[in-house]
Amino acid sequence: MRNILLTISYDGTDFCGWQRQDFSDKKKPVRTVQGEIENALEKIHKQHINLNGSGRTDSGVHAKAQAANFVSPVDSIPAEKYVLALNSLLPQDIRISGSKEVSPDFDSRRSATSRVYRYFFKFGQPPLAWETRYSWAIKEKPDFKRLNEMANYLKGEIDCATFAASGDQSKSTFRYLENAFFVQTEDDSAYFQIEANAFLWKMVRSIMGSLIFFEKSDKDPSYFKTVLDSHQRKMAGPTAPSQGLFLWEIKFDGIRRHI
Repeated sequence: MRNILLTISYDGTDFCGWQRQDFSDKKKPVRTVQGEIENALEKIHKQHINLNGSGRTDSGVHAKAQAANFVSPVDSIPAEKYVLALNSLLPQDIRISGSKEVSPDFDSRRSATSRVYRYFFKFGQPPLAWETRYSWAIKEKPDFKRLNEMANYLKGEIDCATFAASGDQSKSTFRYLENAFFVQTEDDSAYFQIEANAFLWKMVRSIMGSLIFFEKSDKDPSYFKTVLDSHQRKMAGPTAPSQGLFLWEIKFDGIRRHI
């Protein structure tokens, strides 16, 4: 028995999120990333294999480097060979970029010290056809200085209830945020990056939508702090659409914070 860690990228456009949902649509299976990979693992092992992800992504959300582990009952397959084996069985919108053996007690979710998300957006010129799947188009170039002044408040241990979607079942709304900032990459492209020990349901999209909305509304950066401290969802701005969001990196070597 070996514990195998996979690094996974996927285009989330045509998936109902990461988590397997066998009977969520009129008792019919829906397409999920976890479900597709578990089906491929079952073909290799001739039995069902549970895949444990570092976290869940929602419908339409992408991943550059999701992390997930599984226990293999087969010792004859070298750990690194799972990349080729799985990619030969998976659809093109899921790719395995790495596989390695890890310690028996490793758990992708519990062993992760932080998650990094990037939200990509375009402004000014209309996006190209393929860019509409992977970025959010806004009309005007934002003031990046003001956006980063607002984002600077997203640091340290924070009650993030303002940005929790209705229906979030987390026991606590406190999260530890390592950093949050905006980067303009080209004349008409940029991204927002945020890193935390964990996130509430739709939290990143809620933060992103709020920051853009408040900047467009010409709000002072201190207003964002007022909204954050209110702990009231009704104070937040609109939620940004899913297509611009990427699970960018899972870190396992930082400080483990249980909040």
